[in-house]
Amino acid sequence: MTKTVPQSERKHIIFAGRRNAGKSSLMNKFIGQDLSIVSSSPGTTTDPVKKSMELLPFGPVVLVDTAGIDDEGELGEKRISKTVKVISEGDFVIVVLDGQNNLSKYETELFDQLHQLEIPYHVVINKSDLGINYELVNSLKGLKLNYSTVSCVNGDSIHQLKEKVSKLVPDELDHPLISDLVKQHDIVVLVVPIDLGAPKGRLIMPQVQTIREALDEDTIVVVAKDKELRSALNSLSRKPKLVITDSQAIMRVAADVPEDIPLTTFSILMARYKGDLKEYMKGINRIDELENGDKVLVAEACSHHAQEDDIGKVKIPRWLRLHTKKDLQIDIKNGHDFPENLKDYKLIIHCGGCMLTRKAMQVRIKQAKFMNVPIVNYGVAISYMHGAMPRAIEIFEDAISEWNNKN
Repeated sequence: MTKTVPQSERKHIIFAGRRNAGKSSLMNKFIGQDLSIVSSSPGTTTDPVKKSMELLPFGPVVLVDTAGIDDEGELGEKRISKTVKVISEGDFVIVVLDGQNNLSKYETELFDQLHQLEIPYHVVINKSDLGINYELVNSLKGLKLNYSTVSCVNGDSIHQLKEKVSKLVPDELDHPLISDLVKQHDIVVLVVPIDLGAPKGRLIMPQVQTIREALDEDTIVVVAKDKELRSALNSLSRKPKLVITDSQAIMRVAADVPEDIPLTTFSILMARYKGDLKEYMKGINRIDELENGDKVLVAEACSHHAQEDDIGKVKIPRWLRLHTKKDLQIDIKNGHDFPENLKDYKLIIHCGGCMLTRKAMQVRIKQAKFMNVPIVNYGVAISYMHGAMPRAIEIFEDAISEWNNKN
């Protein structure tokens, strides 16, 4: 079962440290196979290497091997930048030290960064088979840092380390998609348009996750296309507790859903599941404040082949210009290509983040807030520009409160 858990829903454990400290060797010992290339030459690992596994007794995780934080040269600086980005989006960090070396500025700077980012971590001293440098131990004690010692050569204390890490990885309370909105025997109607943007032969992740979470609550799930919605509603013996649809279809769906039946979108559910719905509601205030020449960032977490009427590249820019009637500069960024400097942007419109971990999405939101740039996700922005507010958020207390304060 855990093999089917997508990487975006697993806790990410990052292996970080200087070159040749044994990060790759330790990760290989964790997973029990030689996934990361190991060499005595420093700098073998360039791009992050990921591997999903079951870390007992914690559960499904993703292990991430990274380039050395002391990499050199112009290319090395790029690798370090990528490593720092990966670390900032991690849920837990294993800082690997070479037991023969002293503590350096690279580790102390990393400790400071982890404290600032509020990312939990554990220090591991590798190469215990060669003996441990006690200056290193004393430095860690001076910083009041707990540590473990291991040997990737003979396997000493690897099992104990895995058990310790499984207890240290934060097991946060789940952030619900729908489970707090429904109860046993409620009827939930999911409206799933099948158009050019729909993946062939499958549903998109938020739809699948919503179905599964609803079933876990023993609710009755009815799935229909928007064209069959009216017929589906008429066939029910009682009113559904909730109707959920795609953001792009919400106005068509709203016309067929009576006002006394709550209505929202998959993207708005994702906004509170991985993002910050209240913060996004603040973000929509900026839409009507945009002026000619303002820069807007449209960010998608995944990279995909853009279709003729792509939501991020085509539709949202078009709707935004039609709504504001302004000549806007719109930048499109995909995948991990999220700008470090956001100060030039007046607004960020981000996808639902279904391919990001919650931690990674929260880092992006914090980055925007730190630079005082309003952020909103696709679904909230689309519902607003299409006139579906406040109905699409009425069931969410924080969001409707923010809306009422605005209006």
